[in-house]
Amino acid sequence: MKVGILGGSFDPIHLAHLIIAEEARIILGLDYVMFIPAGLPWMKSGNSLTGADHRLNMVKIAIQHNTNFKFSTIEVDQPGPTYTVDTLEKLSKELGPKTEMFFLLGWDSLAEMPKWKASYRISKMAKLVAFPRPGFVKPDLSQLESSMPDISNRIVMLDEPYIGISSTKVRARVASGKSIRYLVPEDVEEYINKNRLYQQS
Repeated sequence: MKVGILGGSFDPIHLAHLIIAEEARIILGLDYVMFIPAGLPWMKSGNSLTGADHRLNMVKIAIQHNTNFKFSTIEVDQPGPTYTVDTLEKLSKELGPKTEMFFLLGWDSLAEMPKWKASYRISKMAKLVAFPRPGFVKPDLSQLESSMPDISNRIVMLDEPYIGISSTKVRARVASGKSIRYLVPEDVEEYINKNRLYQQS
């Protein structure tokens, strides 16, 4: 069994998340991709984050029509800050030794990995799959080897898809009263409007 892992705040989830997950699934022959909304990510502990229930609901809505996509509440169910290495360790036990995990992340996150908790263990538990993010250059793997030995042999570097959609952009457009049509799934747009998310107070 080969499982893709795509974590993030998903505040909100948007079409780039879905396209990246589907592209990775096809290229790597994954059995499915698991979306894991963050509970309280340590890197964003000082920033305001939409409630986990809303973010989880939007993920459920976004992936409901794709049988190759699943979700996990492993992080939103955990109190306090969450760390990728701990999440992967729990997932490894849940999925079993016959499951190979592929951790999907952007070039920007890959460049920051040396700052993550026990980053050297992450690439040992899961193969990394790095995809481009507009505005960020492809990380130099040789510079990451010191903190994550053998990472060059445990990573797949993708050069596409290259999509300029971000949750920050979506939130800003909602706040300014602009359309987010074609940036997020239609059902997610309806959920955002119904619950008045990201609107200026």
